[in-house]
Amino acid sequence: MTNLGQIILQYKNDNESVYNTWFIDNNQRLKAFRTIRRGVLQVIEDIKKKTFPNDFKESSLEFVLSCIAEQKQVFAGVSHPFYWKPKLRIPDIYENQNNKLAFGQFLENCINAKSEEQVVKEIIKLDELKIKGLGPAVASILYFIHPTWFPPFNTAILNGFNFLFKDKKKLGSWTEYLKIRETLMETNTLHKSQLSNDLGAIAGLCFEIGTQKMLIGNDEYLSEAERSRFEKNVHKRQKEILEEKLEENLHSEMQYHLLKIGISLGFDVTPASNDKNKSFNGQNFSFISLGKFPELPTDKDTQNTIKLIDVLWFKKGTNKIIGAFEVEKSTSIYSGILRLSDLYFTLSSGQEVFYIIIPNNREKDVVLQLNRPVIKNSKMNIKYILFSELRANCDAICKFGTDHSIMEKISKSI
Repeated sequence: MTNLGQIILQYKNDNESVYNTWFIDNNQRLKAFRTIRRGVLQVIEDIKKKTFPNDFKESSLEFVLSCIAEQKQVFAGVSHPFYWKPKLRIPDIYENQNNKLAFGQFLENCINAKSEEQVVKEIIKLDELKIKGLGPAVASILYFIHPTWFPPFNTAILNGFNFLFKDKKKLGSWTEYLKIRETLMETNTLHKSQLSNDLGAIAGLCFEIGTQKMLIGNDEYLSEAERSRFEKNVHKRQKEILEEKLEENLHSEMQYHLLKIGISLGFDVTPASNDKNKSFNGQNFSFISLGKFPELPTDKDTQNTIKLIDVLWFKKGTNKIIGAFEVEKSTSIYSGILRLSDLYFTLSSGQEVFYIIIPNNREKDVVLQLNRPVIKNSKMNIKYILFSELRANCDAICKFGTDHSIMEKISKSI
């Protein structure tokens, strides 16, 4: 395709494209990789221990797909192929124990694979089993495990691929997916300087074209109905972007209040490692937080997860964590709880305080998540604070607070 370079440029220059709103500089996308990997490990563990349920609802697999679906610019509806459909008996990984075991082993072998060839072999093995309803929708999970080896896959990406490459590949076939992957990887290699090693960039291009959010050249190929739908999609995307910016501003505001309170109580403070460049109220987070994250007595992977907690308070001049705070907006509250639990189960001395900070309209959600048996049966005490309470009481806490117990005045517990 002689004009593909120009198409990619058009894609990248559109400030509202998924390239700019999802792929580039998106902290939630970057956080998702570690959270989803951890979730997949839990699915594997549940299948091994035979505690994986016979339904999608409230399973560890539902959590994984929920985390992916939060990347709504591209992955809205990603859970649908995994919903248990009793009348159709699909996908057949809930009631059929052999299929369930095969799926767990597939995930384990993929997550431990050292080369893309190993994963391709696992895909072929899985495909040969002909498990009803378990097709290349799984590729979106593979993407978050190995983003440089496997592109995500859904109807919109397929439609965009077929239009871009003048092809007629079909949904639901692993064989077709692997052919699509080969074409995308070859194309990505030719245009890597414009795109990325991460195959989310080129998959995002296909998604833009497949949803008709991006037109290639002129729009003469569109009917009036299609053109109207395209214009509605653009309007919807603009509205979503504005809402996301508002949410991000609220997130930054809550982080700022927590940093400010921590400083006033005499602690060293730091935001999540990928939020250091953020600011609120004219204050750069990097100017009011620790310059270097303290070394923790834990392995590198766990430390990297802990560093993604939205705000941490440390005892002055030490690596002793006093408080840990996760600020949740529209994202999965459980993913924040997982990061706090990583901290609790590896470093806790029993003196730390753990808080989830939530919008007022998500109180029911946080109560539901904190009532999960795995959380409720642990000794981990997570409380929650409403946005409105933190905002209204920040200055008073800074003025009158003497230690971290002041936060209990505005918090709630299950």
